[in-house]
Amino acid sequence: MTPVIALAGVTKSYPGGVTALRDVDLTVGHGELIAIVGPSGSGKSTMLNLIGTLDRPSSGTVHIDGHDIARLTDRRLSALRARRIGFVFQSFHLAPGRDAIANVSDGLLYTGVPKKDRDRIAETALVRVGLGDRLRHRPHQLSGGERQRVAVARAVAGDPAVLLADEPTGNLDSAAGAGVMDLLRELNAAGTTVLVITHDHEIAGSLPRQVPMRDGRVI
Repeated sequence: MTPVIALAGVTKSYPGGVTALRDVDLTVGHGELIAIVGPSGSGKSTMLNLIGTLDRPSSGTVHIDGHDIARLTDRRLSALRARRIGFVFQSFHLAPGRDAIANVSDGLLYTGVPKKDRDRIAETALVRVGLGDRLRHRPHQLSGGERQRVAVARAVAGDPAVLLADEPTGNLDSAAGAGVMDLLRELNAAGTTVLVITHDHEIAGSLPRQVPMRDGRVI
């Protein structure tokens, strides 16, 4: 089976002589649960941007769900990102005036899902993450852990091939953070490929596979 993520000889450089990734190889199979772990400046965020198709490599190849991202037009790249990749960030990124259903439904705007179906899919996703009784609550009415669960629901509502979670527990207390990690494990057990980007070695060590990074390299 074709891996869901395949990086080969990937280097990413920026103007001014900054090289954030150096000759990185990484293969991720369907259904894996992986931690990409390393300190600040190790290249984790650059790796996230490349796997999430938010950026393109300077050299080497990045294949996501069978697609070589360097060969896709910006339009096709956006479509791949919308349909096949889910993002969860440390700071939730929820619209403050919108309730939970609307925040999740809005994440489906660019997936091609008809408007009449978006709220139904959003409700199903929120129930899946344990927020069936918070559907009409707005972010200020939710705890930090619940806001992150809304963000996870938004990320998985479109049934992505890959879920990228960037420091997903960074703004949470230990109990809420543990709940979010349990949720990511449940989603993975149901078949979603999950990559957790973290500097926390305890979180990384609790996952089946670790990809340690330092100075732009996988070590």
